[in-house]
Parts: sequence; structure tokens; C-alpha cells
Amino acid sequence: MQDPELCRELLQRILPDLEIDHVEYPEMQKGIQVDIDAKSVRLDLYVRDGKGTVYDIEMQVTDTKELPKRTRYYQSMIDLQMIDKGQTYKKLKPSYIIFICTFDMFGKGKHIYTFENFCKEDKDISLGDETSKIFLNAKGIQNDVSRELKDFLDYVAGKESEDSFVKKLKAAVSEAKKNRKWRSEYMTLLMRDQENIEKGMEQGKVYGAISVYREMGLSNDEISKKIREKFHLTKEKAESYLMAEVV
Repeated sequence: MQDPELCRELLQRILPDLEIDHVEYPEMQKGIQVDIDAKSVRLDLYVRDGKGTVYDIEMQVTDTKELPKRTRYYQSMIDLQMIDKGQTYKKLKPSYIIFICTFDMFGKGKHIYTFENFCKEDKDISLGDETSKIFLNAKGIQNDVSRELKDFLDYVAGKESEDSFVKKLKAAVSEAKKNRKWRSEYMTLLMRDQENIEKGMEQGKVYGAISVYREMGLSNDEISKKIREKFHLTKEKAESYLMAEVV
């Protein structure tokens, strides 16, 4: 995706109604942090086209159950990058946050789920804020996208394809694998993802234990002691779990 033409062709397949003649400044792993206390984000791929429209493309292989709110936060951070102090809101350009998923997040069998802001009382009224969140599903079963986009999603799902764009992607991946710096970054990301999965599993076990102890009528001090012993937690960590569980 560091190749602007590959980026452009992928975006054109996802958004066929747009005329994307070229893309500019593809940034891999773009970091955004408003201030020292704010939660920072690291976008997989941040791209602008010739009209200033911004596209954030993310790859997601595990359903963390937090993607909707993640898109909300990403949207706010991206908007903050678009305009400077003193500029009017009219300077905000259209933006698209796109998650390419290897799972069906909404369970409806669609290959694509697109979300925009509409009036609840009258769906014909659009808010017109020019923001879109798109979730692609490599496991889709409906006939709801173009042949070109389905070929790409089949490739993401691990299926073979004779599509010309997919062949170019495979060639780009093969070249990337020869790059030592890329391999190092890739392995770092794999390790981070595995750590996050293991962390999530541990948290689930701790919260499950807390729930059981609460049903047994134990006090917070008694629960804290038990989960510290069971999961080898510090007192501070155990208390943080208890506070989060109450919230």
C-alpha cells in the first residue's frame, strides 16, 4: 500500500461512485496525538486524494467488539488534523474510515457495511457532514459488491484469484517480505497483536472470577485478596479490575 497506484485502485473498488484520479502522501502507521494526556492513535494507512478527501484504511483480523467506537475516535482525531486554529469548519474535507475485516462484524452476510449520518425521524435527510465509516467483510456471502471488490476480499480471506489487481498485490507482498525493515516491523506487530489477545483472555478470566465471588457475597477486600492470589496480581492491579468491573 506504499504504492500510490495500488492504493488508488483499492479505494476505487471500495468506492466505485467516486472518481479517484490519484492519491497523495500515503502514510503507513501514521501517529496522531492531540496532547500528552490524550489517547494517541496509529493509523494503518492514511491517504489523501487530489481533492483533499482523506481515507484511513485499517486491517482487522480479530473482533475486539470496540470497532464502532474506535471509528468514532479515529474520526475526531482525523478532523483535528484537517483544520488549524482560526479556520472555519468549512475547511473540513470528506473523510472515509475503512476497516477491512476477516470476519462478519454485524452477522448479516454482507461484504460491505457503510455508515453515514442520517436523521432518525426522516432517513431521507442526511446530516451532510461528509463522513463515512465502512466495514468490509472478507467472509461475506451476499451478492452485494462488484466482482472486482469480491476478488480482493476473497484474497483477504485466503482464496486464490486470477484478478489482475490481486496479482499485483501478491507481487507487492512478495517484495515486501524481502525487506528486512518491513519484516522486523511485521513481526513486532504480530507480537503486539498476540499480547493484546492474551491480555484480553486474562482480563476475561479475572472479570469472570470477580463475578463469581460477588455472587458468593464476598466483600471487595475479600475479592481483591482472592484474585491477587489466583492471578498473581499486585494490589493496585487487583483494585483497578474491581473499579473497572463496578463501572
